[in-house]
Parts: sequence; structure tokens; C-alpha cells
Amino acid sequence: MRIPIWLTLLAAVAAVAVVIIVGAVLLNPPRELITDVRFEPETITPNADGLDDVTVISYVLSRQAQVSISLTSETGETFMFRENEARSAGDYSVAFSGVVDGFTRPDETIAGEVLRRLIPDGTYTWTLTAVGGDGETVERTGTFNVTEGDAPLPEIIEFTVFPTVFTPNQDGISDRTQVNLFLTKEAQLDVYLQPVGGGALIYIPELIEETERGSAGRHMYDFDGGVDMGSNPPPDGDYTLVAFARDAVGQELQRTVDFRIEQGGKPLAQIVAQPSGATVVFTTAPYEDRFYTDRDIIGDLVDVPSDPDDVRLTTVTMPVGDLLIFRLTVENYSEVPIRTSGPPPGTVYDWDQADSTFGWFEEAGAWRVGIDCTTAPRDYPWRWAIGDSDSLIEVADPDTGNTYYYLPPGSRSVVWGAIRMSRVEARNPQNCWAGLIHEQVEIAETNRNVGSREIELIAVAAP
Repeated sequence: MRIPIWLTLLAAVAAVAVVIIVGAVLLNPPRELITDVRFEPETITPNADGLDDVTVISYVLSRQAQVSISLTSETGETFMFRENEARSAGDYSVAFSGVVDGFTRPDETIAGEVLRRLIPDGTYTWTLTAVGGDGETVERTGTFNVTEGDAPLPEIIEFTVFPTVFTPNQDGISDRTQVNLFLTKEAQLDVYLQPVGGGALIYIPELIEETERGSAGRHMYDFDGGVDMGSNPPPDGDYTLVAFARDAVGQELQRTVDFRIEQGGKPLAQIVAQPSGATVVFTTAPYEDRFYTDRDIIGDLVDVPSDPDDVRLTTVTMPVGDLLIFRLTVENYSEVPIRTSGPPPGTVYDWDQADSTFGWFEEAGAWRVGIDCTTAPRDYPWRWAIGDSDSLIEVADPDTGNTYYYLPPGSRSVVWGAIRMSRVEARNPQNCWAGLIHEQVEIAETNRNVGSREIELIAVAAP
């Protein structure tokens, strides 16, 4: 019986396949999953002196595997250097300084979180484990020594942050946060904000004090959110404030506190320019004793000027002893409320009085309208709040119990008041003008010397 040609061909192909497979096995026999494992040198002295500080762990993987490297002390304590990390086939080497994932001992009290830590001096059994994709597990072991290690942690034994609710808007209330910490050994030291939910880190600069940066000792940080330099602060929201230390050996420790930014932004306000007529209205009225005010007496408020003719820009001529009354409009064109303090609009000053006469003093971050004159005893001695109870909002501080007053974002208010021109100075006539003052921050050029008018005093003969 004759064998069909197709069976002959099939048998030939099968024979060739067997020969190829056998040849491949003979030429490339199956390799062990992990080979050539070495720790060199076998003894290290991790003290950052540049001599034998690290060993190099090297190995070869023949196939993809999950790799773990652990060290077990003579007392049975195990430290992980690598744990179930995916690796493809190839040659590997990694420097190891004896620093592993952070750990603490039962008898230790360490403030903060230990992120990385040097293992104690001693002899260790190292184990390198590789688990292949098919479940094959291969281990290699050896011994390893650590001596003369610089083991003390870079501890942050003092860590205070105040305030933890931060409002960087230059209103003088919680505008800055301060961090005070004490570092026990020389280390890289960073303080930063980490947005909750992710985002770029925001580093806080260290103040230049007696302790040099990175040295053991007290370190202080002051943060205004960049507002004082004209920058926009970080977005409102929740953050973690982190103090992070890393010593020369590679040990890492951090301390954290919950932190929040609210009402952040650059405050911007102006005296509104009028399309025609006077931006700052100046007019006069006779003085009455009922207006007299001092620290103990609260006088009547003068009425806001309302005569249409008051917008003229001509020289104001008035009898000595009468009231010079002004009126202007303030606008908050920023995205944050701006704080103010008294006295209220309509308050009447005598020429020789100032805001401190009434018990109102400069307050860092407060905005006030001021009137100044050529012969005034100091810059803007007469000052008023930038709004009345109808235009301002009231905010109570739960920490101090104080009440503060703000002009809301995007709103305007009318401000007015009066000075009794009770003295003829060496220069007559003289100029008077208004300014919008951000106390202990600045008087912007656009808000300085606004609406200057010539004021002439006329002596009145006694009856």
C-alpha cells in the first residue's frame, strides 16, 4: 500500500520541528530565575564620611519577576529594603546605605513620622526573593555587616504653627503664619504646604536668624502667601503643613499639621474718580458745639454734603473756626473684603486733634480715608472709616472675641467728615486733599493727594 504524499510531508515537518526544539533547548537551556546576586562590600560604615558608606546590591533576572530584599538581624528583627517590586528581565544594581523604610521601637517616643531610618549596627542575613509570573519562587541569602552608623534621627522635637487658619489678604488679622521648630542634628530642612487632594508643593522660606540653615537648633519661618510682594496667595482650601528633615545618611522624618487658607487675595481699593466736577467735594458750614468730640465725649455727626454746587473746583474761602467738610466715594475692586476702623464718617475734628485724640490709633491692615493739608502737623492726621453701618459688614473673631468691619468685594461707600479750621497757619491759603490709606502697608500713588483744593481762611472780626 502506497503512503499518501501529504502524510509524508506532515511527518517531515513534525520531524523538523522536533529537531529545532531540541536544538534550542540544547543551545539555550532554561536559566534560573535569579543569578549573580552580590552585596559588595559586605561591610559598610554609614556615617557620611565618604568611606564605605554604601554597598552595591547586584543581581540578574532571566525573566520578569516581583523582587523583594530584606535584612534580618541576629535578634530576628526584619527590615525591608525592597518589597514586591516589579522587574523585567535584565541586570540590576542598587546602592544601599543601610537606610530602610521608617520604623520605631516599642520603647521609643518620637514626635512625628519616621519615613526612612538607618538599621542598627550589627550582622544581618540578607534575603533576595524573586517570584516569577508562574509562581516560581527563588531566594538567595548571605551575610552583611553594619558598623559605625550615624544612627541618631534628625528629630524635630518642637513644632508650633500659628495660626493654622490663614487669611492672606493684608487686613491685619491672621495675615501671616509662623512656624517655629527645633532640629536635633544637622539635616536638610524644608517646610512646605501640600494641598489636600494633590497639587504642587508650596515652600515656605526660612527666616535668617542665628541658627544657620540646616544646622541643629531653632528654626523659624514666616509666610504671608506672597501678598506683601504683590503676588496672589495660594488658592483658598485645605492643606497639610509639613516640616521635613533629611540627614546626611538618608534618614527622613516629618511632622505635619492641618492647615487652611481662607479669604486670600490682594486687597485693592480706590477713591473713585468722578466723570465731571470734584472727585473730592469740599464745602463749608458753621461750627456748632454739638459737634465737639474727644475721647470722653461723642459729638454729633455732621450731615453728608448734598448741594449740587459743591462739586465746583474753585478755591474754598471760609471764616476761621468754621467746618471744612469733605465727601468722596471709596470702591473695593478686589476679590477680598477690606477691613476698616473708626471713627465713623461724619465725625468732626478740631484742627489740633487727631484720630488718637478719639482713642482710634493706626491698625496694621486697616483702610481709612484721611485728609491732609499743607500745614497739617503730620501726614493725614484726620482719618475716618471707609464706610458706615449701612455699607460695612460686621465679622466677629471667635478666637479673640473682637468685632471687625469690612467693605465687601465689589462694593462702594460714601465717606464724609469735617475739620474745624480753627487756626490760621503761616501759609494761607493752603491746599488740602484726601488719601486712601492702607495703614502700615501703603498709600498707593493713585490714592495719594487726591482732589487737592486751595483753602483760604478769612479772619472774622469779633462782634
